[in-house]
Amino acid sequence: MVYDVAVVGAGINGCMVSYFLKNAGESVALIDKEGIASGGSGAAGAFISPKFSKGGELKNLIDKAYVYALDFYTENFTAYIKTAPLLHFAKYTDEIKKLQAFKQTSTLSSSPAPAEALECVSKQAKKYEYVYLLKSGVVDAAGVCHALVKDIDFFIHEVSLLTCKGDYYQIGEIKAKRIVLANGAYKPIIDEPYIKLRGIWGHRIDISSSTDIPVNLHQFVSVSASSNSQISIGATHDVHFHPQTSKQPYNVQKGRDELLQKASQTVNLKDIKILKDYTGLRSGSNDYLPLVGAIVRSEESLDKIHFYKNIYMINGVGGYGFVLAPYIAKQLSEFITTNSEIDATINPARFFYRYQKKQKK
Repeated sequence: MVYDVAVVGAGINGCMVSYFLKNAGESVALIDKEGIASGGSGAAGAFISPKFSKGGELKNLIDKAYVYALDFYTENFTAYIKTAPLLHFAKYTDEIKKLQAFKQTSTLSSSPAPAEALECVSKQAKKYEYVYLLKSGVVDAAGVCHALVKDIDFFIHEVSLLTCKGDYYQIGEIKAKRIVLANGAYKPIIDEPYIKLRGIWGHRIDISSSTDIPVNLHQFVSVSASSNSQISIGATHDVHFHPQTSKQPYNVQKGRDELLQKASQTVNLKDIKILKDYTGLRSGSNDYLPLVGAIVRSEESLDKIHFYKNIYMINGVGGYGFVLAPYIAKQLSEFITTNSEIDATINPARFFYRYQKKQKK
């Protein structure tokens, strides 16, 4: 069998684009070297929230994606999302103006926080400006990834090479007409000098606590609303640790302590018991926007743009993977199946044009 599309990488991006392609009538093979949601996606806090800043391309993209993602998960994967209001505090004094600007310009539904939402909040956090949104969510990260691809053929295989054989690509025993690369910040399968991805190590802990939290809380870390006395806290960002290049293993206890210390600045947690740690590598781009679309062949494109034949990518979502994935995966699916345009702000070619200017100097 020759599949219409082979998707390499079974994190949230790979699972989401597989879902949309399957729904568009494509036959899909999903490939990962370890398993579904086995890396950074499985360790994600998976909080569905907007970006709290004054403005800019990234904020505009995330705000659109946030609204789309809430509707997508609640309508299609109800069992894998828990919704609650969101209480977001400024971290420092210099962030107060950002939140004030957000409240003045945002079209999202917000209001003053009710007294019960503030009962568990620390005195320190209450000193700062906040935004109270009426709706946000926390997704079961691994659960929703598995649910997205439950009807899709999945293969465990480490992909290091794409071999083109006429009208299809060969990956091990798998044959596919088109390829989507969604393999995060690990070693690139196609190594282009203009594509630079940063590895961001994530850590989430699930705890039990006698503290009842009625809202999702964001400040130094994200803290979920209580569900049967269980709370999720995540995720720290460590740009210095990379599982493939770091000399020392990740210190789980140190990461856990950091999460709890940061959470304590926002909420008064009592009777804490650690239930489980989740860790994994996520990827971010140099301009913090994702890379979604066709890939330019740089060696052949200094005078005229040439793309790799039927190869696409979806990557670089950073800490907003579960917010961005439905919105950008749908765009990529439509680009592949109907040749719809992809937003220029997320197209990988934007980095090539910058690279091209430097090469011509």
